[in-house]
Amino acid sequence: MLIRTKAWDASLGVLCLLCVLCAAAEGCGYALAGHGSFLPASIRTIGVPTFLNRTTVFNLETMLTQKVRAELIGRGKYQILPQNSGVDALLTGEVTAVSITPASFNPQQLATRYAITMTAKIELRDLRENTVLWENASVMFRQEYEATAATTAIDPAAFFQQDVNAFERMSTEFARTIVSAILEAF
Repeated sequence: MLIRTKAWDASLGVLCLLCVLCAAAEGCGYALAGHGSFLPASIRTIGVPTFLNRTTVFNLETMLTQKVRAELIGRGKYQILPQNSGVDALLTGEVTAVSITPASFNPQQLATRYAITMTAKIELRDLRENTVLWENASVMFRQEYEATAATTAIDPAAFFQQDVNAFERMSTEFARTIVSAILEAF
């Protein structure tokens, strides 16, 4: 014999309400990020040639290109190739500016933290239809890093080689953001 209580009736009401909300949300267009794509179904191969680097930062274009390729490959839906011909779509990039500026100082007015700001131009083009599918002419990323202890304002240890990890982190963030924006239409 089943004994019904007010608590039982309230729980049953909440459960029914949750089922209705779940069923309604299913048709609202909500989906998990990172799954699916808003690119045309005809696109199966994407060419990602090495990005251009209009700055003096050595090898930045290679690092960015490799991270973007790896992020696209990680999504698993498209064949990613390094060429700009014989593909359905072409993703091109150009690093247009990089600046490194002091972000904080110690009491002796020596920089203790630097900020790297990078600006790039990105375009994804459908080569079959010759249309731009996604573009951002001035995507900007910023990353900070700590300066090493320096004895004077001209001590090279305070600046050199500390930016490598910051560029690595920025490249990873860049790739995730760009690929998500392209594939999820943000």
